[in-house]
Amino acid sequence: MLRKTVCFFGFFGLILCLWMCKSLPDLNAFVTTPSPSDNAMDSAKIALGKALFFDTRLSLDNTINCASCHKPGLAFTDGKKTSTGINGQKTERNSPSLLNAAFLPTVMFDAHLKTLELQVIVPIQESTEMGHNMRTLIPILRSVPEYQKAAEEIYGRDFDAWVLTRSIAAFERSLLSMSSPYDHFMNGDSSALTKKERAGYKIFSEKLYCTECHVPPNFTNYEARNNGLYMDYGSDKGRFRIKQDSSQMGHFKVPSLRNVEYTAPYMHDGSFASLEQVIDHYAKGGAGHQLQDPLIQPFTLTKKEREALVSFLMTLTDLSFAARL
Repeated sequence: MLRKTVCFFGFFGLILCLWMCKSLPDLNAFVTTPSPSDNAMDSAKIALGKALFFDTRLSLDNTINCASCHKPGLAFTDGKKTSTGINGQKTERNSPSLLNAAFLPTVMFDAHLKTLELQVIVPIQESTEMGHNMRTLIPILRSVPEYQKAAEEIYGRDFDAWVLTRSIAAFERSLLSMSSPYDHFMNGDSSALTKKERAGYKIFSEKLYCTECHVPPNFTNYEARNNGLYMDYGSDKGRFRIKQDSSQMGHFKVPSLRNVEYTAPYMHDGSFASLEQVIDHYAKGGAGHQLQDPLIQPFTLTKKEREALVSFLMTLTDLSFAARL
């Protein structure tokens, strides 16, 4: 059997207990998970991917694993401005949530990788993250009896890069989070949201322009946009660095707002510690970068409206995935 892995952090066990005590049905059971033709979902494949996800052998010095930057207890983020790789090195960007990754048409903040399978390779070989080399790593993992046996049984081949990337991607696609109070409200349960939360939803969807970029139900449009975070983006100019297209300076993929309660700090570089700071940024109309999305315009909210807006954002929390880990 594959090695069992557990990654619950302090308060997370309490959150899980409280969730499981609720009588609300798990709407995730009714969600159809998309998968590519060459990597159909399979329970054994997901189990192998899960074991690999938590295996520190994926890093050059055996100190970190995928869960080091994508912690289940923080909705698969890590709570840091930027993540920490081997030898204490810092990554360039904030760690995004992996929940609902199955629906991503592109991966990474630059929105340039087409599949999760391709994404798996990036942190493994990135020098500031896991710092490994696939040519060196694959023989190490192939020598693990459980991994080699699983590769033969699931894929009919020796453990290789194909097995590694398909398995971890399959596990990531299994991480659904679509059973929040908001989802229950939209599914017909009028009691799922309080009056204040419903008022916040109206502000979010009608008074402001939030839904132009954070489109329900996934609360993202998956596009790379310049949100006017800076006048000068410094060394990280976003999607510009992919093809050196000057029209894409400062463009970063719009993140989902699902589980935003647990994914602070915010922005591609973790520059905002709270949702209140995020609201302040958009309320002033951004920093005014020349390529800033024209949708971003100043607005004014009363204290009561701000509180209602934040209350609504909290209704996008769904940690029921923990029961399936």
